[in-house]
Amino acid sequence: MIETVSERNLEEVLSLIEQYQEFYQVKDISTSRNREFFSQFGEDSPFGCQFSFSESGKVIGFATIYFTFASTIAAKVAVLSDLYTCPNHRGMGVARKLIEHCRHFAARNGAVRLQWVTAPSNEIAQKLYDSMDTGKSTWHFYTYNT
Repeated sequence: MIETVSERNLEEVLSLIEQYQEFYQVKDISTSRNREFFSQFGEDSPFGCQFSFSESGKVIGFATIYFTFASTIAAKVAVLSDLYTCPNHRGMGVARKLIEHCRHFAARNGAVRLQWVTAPSNEIAQKLYDSMDTGKSTWHFYTYNT
């Protein structure tokens, strides 16, 4: 079952957020900072929304999308910033269902596309993305710490 993360269920998702951050080798993981940051997203937030996937009453995955704009197409876009499924539930369609849910949510909220990036080494995720009706960008992704 997919539902919006809110104050009611954020605590259940926080441990998965930390597992996701560990996967991407985040050095300074903070539950309190995560709680404060992710509590700003919800069904009515102009910034974006976070969704959880539960099975048998236990959260086993989550996805977070943020809204931004693309001047090249002069339109609102949604960025799938986070997508995580517990390791023992991978390959069961959880991530695909979360992506599709996010795509529909983005469209309902005026975004013309859902876009995301993944680590080049994350080949398992890339197999899923390549199996979907998606386009793969040839652009390079840069970061500049401030």
